[in-house]
Amino acid sequence: MAAAGLSASTFINRERSWIQFNQRVLAQALNPRTPLLEQARFSAIFSNNLDEFFMVRVASLKSQVEAGVDQLSLDGRSPRQQLLDIREQLNPLLQQQQHHYKHYLVPTLREHSVDVLNYAELNNRQKDWTTHYFQSLVFAVLTPLAVDSAHPFPFISNLSLNIAVLIKDSETGGHQFARVKVPRSLPRFVDLPSGLSELSPVRTVVLLEEIIANNIDMLFPGTMVTDHYFFRVTRDADLEYLELEADDLLQAIEASLRKRRLEGRVVRLEVDEHMPQEVVDQLMQGMVVEEEDLYRIRGPLGLDDLFCLTTPPPQPQLRYPPHRGRLPPPFRRAQKSLLADGSLPQEEFESVFDVIRRGDVLVYHPYDLFTSSVEEFINQAADDPDVLAIKLTLYRLSKESAIVDALERASENGKQVLALVELKARFDEDNNIQWARQLERAGVHVVYGVLGYKTHTKVTLVVRKEHQGVRSYAHIGTGNYNAKTSRFYTDLGLFTCCPMIGQDLVELFNYFTGYGKQQCFRKLLVAPVTLRDRMEAMIQREIKHANTQRGGHIRAKMNSLVDPSIIQALYHASKAGVRIELVVRGMCSLRAGVPGLSEHVRVVSIIGPFLEHSRIFWFGNGGKPEVYIGSADWMTRNLDRRVECLTPIEDPLLRQKLEALLSLYLQDNSGAWEMGPDGSYRPVPRRQDEAGRDAQLVLIQHWQATQGQGDPSDTMAWESDPQAEDRQTRG
Repeated sequence: MAAAGLSASTFINRERSWIQFNQRVLAQALNPRTPLLEQARFSAIFSNNLDEFFMVRVASLKSQVEAGVDQLSLDGRSPRQQLLDIREQLNPLLQQQQHHYKHYLVPTLREHSVDVLNYAELNNRQKDWTTHYFQSLVFAVLTPLAVDSAHPFPFISNLSLNIAVLIKDSETGGHQFARVKVPRSLPRFVDLPSGLSELSPVRTVVLLEEIIANNIDMLFPGTMVTDHYFFRVTRDADLEYLELEADDLLQAIEASLRKRRLEGRVVRLEVDEHMPQEVVDQLMQGMVVEEEDLYRIRGPLGLDDLFCLTTPPPQPQLRYPPHRGRLPPPFRRAQKSLLADGSLPQEEFESVFDVIRRGDVLVYHPYDLFTSSVEEFINQAADDPDVLAIKLTLYRLSKESAIVDALERASENGKQVLALVELKARFDEDNNIQWARQLERAGVHVVYGVLGYKTHTKVTLVVRKEHQGVRSYAHIGTGNYNAKTSRFYTDLGLFTCCPMIGQDLVELFNYFTGYGKQQCFRKLLVAPVTLRDRMEAMIQREIKHANTQRGGHIRAKMNSLVDPSIIQALYHASKAGVRIELVVRGMCSLRAGVPGLSEHVRVVSIIGPFLEHSRIFWFGNGGKPEVYIGSADWMTRNLDRRVECLTPIEDPLLRQKLEALLSLYLQDNSGAWEMGPDGSYRPVPRRQDEAGRDAQLVLIQHWQATQGQGDPSDTMAWESDPQAEDRQTRG
């Protein structure tokens, strides 16, 4: 349903907008200027995104249809209409992806001595090797499952790749059906020994399912395998649990995970385009699949496994040049590792707390190293005898976490350690349950958040005893405490010892662990308490500035913009003449550039080697800008149904850096897409005489240029460099 006073036509359907975002990801794969193995990676990201979209969004729409829900979306579409639209929009994209894989990616990789071969293309020596590989490693792992009156149709697990096998009994002459699951425990792309080919390519691979299919008669001795076809299943994976009735949330989520694995209904069936209709019918009947959930694919299923093809790269020139990040300048003398290896004299060392006391520190990952800033902060807090307590929120963690190690060490050192572990982080529930149990065993106080809300904020509070009394140090970020994703997600983090922010965090953690319901905060904007009201109030303030000729101006960067109230406020601001510039990576339900509605609104989306994940909110405020960073997007779930936190950036130099960063993204004409009034996106146009300006590349070059410099107040190089050299072909 549209927001009050606005027609449905003023909004873009969020599912359509998400598909447009994923189309921009696919465009990176299809772009010949993208390095070859990066094309494979973007194609894999496209498929991986699509899997999650079906497991969550499509599954939700199907549930609405089955429940008879007739509530319309913002743009006036019923759940049934949205499902049909999704299918119509996706089919051409899937065809583009498969065409690119077959007719460009594979042949071009071959030109670079990376052979991705069909089984029929193998020479005799290679076929002999794959037969031996099958017999020695694969055969014992497989479990053929017959389907007949004595064997009911088997359960097909989520995202599994399978082979439908047609068999003719040599005695009866009858035809039978069996299913063989391609094991996930073995590599999808099987590397063949280099000595088996006369051409001696750098790398030769063949798909595991093709090896199985061409040796499958060994699984059915005494019969004749007449044919085989591949299929893949996607199931509803949205987690359901009754939190209000759960005495132990951890146990409740564990039970829901088991149910999700075993009972999620099929929301998509992908089949080989050559699969006969009678086999398709048997699959659809066995898994209760509707015609609208069937997708015939012209090539390999599950191209998310192209990730396996990209690592380790046989030829580094086929990838983007590696970027390892820099040691953040303010923390260059605060690295214990440099002290330990003798590269830093004892008298030059200063702790991270010394650095933060001098002034707030802003870091930007992956350009600034996560390990040398966030992990160093928590590590030093764990070992510092003057630290009394460490409290932090954990939403998504990597499989191995130095932060968890530090928290365990801090607990062993007698410090008060609290970890809020969000068990409801989608698709990370299992991982977080294991971390929660491990932390509890180490003596860490573990809580699971606020009843009825998902805790999405990323904050750390360190309480330290000093000569002047107890002082609080804080880190507030836009991204997870995850060292792995910090290498390819762009995220901001603020280190501060501002007393009011520290007190706000003390009360926020009390809100997490106790029964208190804090209704106001000094500096922080916290959802669901103050964040929405303050954001809408700052938009209204810009309208007043515009009405009094003081130049209303809003700039913001986020992942998604779909909240109807915020969109309506932005429309009103545009009508009042407020200049609005938005960098929205993913979904955006606002229409930009529509005369009389949003003609002063510009929306761009940046797609590049790094996933743009940082959130920045900048309000001109009549020449006295207010800037915030934090974990929240302008989505209803972030503003109303999650615990989120934004912090102000009050240091003038740091604020200028964020202003320069927003300008850089808005000037991008190489990796940016701009929304038109019809809601579609096109690459940002570049004048014939205009040099290319790729925001991420400029940032990489700047951070590399300042690597090793000791000035902690280094300025952003792009502030005085509006025309960067065009090096879009990074490979």
